[in-house]
Amino acid sequence: MKTPTRRSKKRVDEESGGPNVTNPRVAVVLRTRKTKNCSKSRAVRVKPEDPKSPTTSDSEMKLMPPEFFQIDALDLAPRLLGKFLRRDNVVLRITEVEAYRPNDSACHGRFGITQRTAPVFGPGGHAYVYLCYGLHMMLNIVADKEGVGAAVLIRSCSPVSGLETIQERRGLKTDKPVLLNGPGKVGQALGLSTEWSHHPLYSPGGLELLDGGEDVEKIVVGPRVGIDYALPQHVNALWRFAIADTPWISAPKNTLKPPL
Repeated sequence: MKTPTRRSKKRVDEESGGPNVTNPRVAVVLRTRKTKNCSKSRAVRVKPEDPKSPTTSDSEMKLMPPEFFQIDALDLAPRLLGKFLRRDNVVLRITEVEAYRPNDSACHGRFGITQRTAPVFGPGGHAYVYLCYGLHMMLNIVADKEGVGAAVLIRSCSPVSGLETIQERRGLKTDKPVLLNGPGKVGQALGLSTEWSHHPLYSPGGLELLDGGEDVEKIVVGPRVGIDYALPQHVNALWRFAIADTPWISAPKNTLKPPL
């Protein structure tokens, strides 16, 4: 969740935050693998098509319940890794995210409730989609309770199904990471517009967040991208999370390291 600024050509349209990943709460999050709420979710069948994707074929995927999302954005972000986004015949596996929290000098919520930012202050589990540079649709998953103003930006994904639809929407005939290694690419692959803001990701139909039942064992962390306008403590905060050893992540890659 970022706001473009004239003083930087970098993508200032994503989100930002505060403390370091050595924060005890973050360490606990990184050790948390199972989600208790999965048993309450609703089953959805998904069959992967991409041979590079995790072996989830014929597995029963489940919609994540509302309570899964209604936690601090910094806790939610790493738990989203390995989850699946589904719209029509397209299924994407989330490989990289960034957390944005209240009192964050890069978070859209810092402006308060406006026509544009209102979705960020909704209840966790809803989508917040905004237009960046007049070109890119950026998908964020709202975190925490209603009124808090926090979200997680989906930075990168890998394709699971609907590869031809993804390629058509992206205007790019490839199965390489360049297809989905950026937040604007993810939004385009899902065919999103700002009208998807407020959409509940825990309800069947439309845009959904699914659990495939497999936990991500190793992740890497680093500072968020394109937020040079933010306060130093937010620029340097290690609030960017990605699946380790996957090529499906955005640049810069050299700032991502194993957590301490």
